[in-house]
Amino acid sequence: MYTSQTQIRIHYALTDQMGVVYHGHFAQFYEIGRTEAIRELGFTYKDIEAMGIIMPVVDIHLKFLHPAKYDDLITVKTILKEMPVHHKIVFHGEIYNEENELLSLGDITLYFMDAKSMKRCPMPDVLIEKLSKYY
Repeated sequence: MYTSQTQIRIHYALTDQMGVVYHGHFAQFYEIGRTEAIRELGFTYKDIEAMGIIMPVVDIHLKFLHPAKYDDLITVKTILKEMPVHHKIVFHGEIYNEENELLSLGDITLYFMDAKSMKRCPMPDVLIEKLSKYY
């Protein structure tokens, strides 16, 4: 299992008048977590795109348990519970506040796709090599 953690400070523009983070921003938090998880493996989305592969989000499920608030330092935990197979990768996410209270759960599915043909393709071998040591 591969796990990564990223911290984000909640700034005022992300909140409503009550200082609570708007729910739509959570998808962005999970994206930041995915981006940093891939970076920790030694790649960036830009590197993957240079290989001729794009990774669109095809499915997203989020559950909100508690609000994130202005000036909270949240931790986005990004988990690959299983080795991705074929063209699909599922990122499981958890978001915690500074008190380690679970705020949100998410499952986000992306496909590996050939940028030119827009057809699904297998995960690049270099990613398979990096991830295989975790499974």
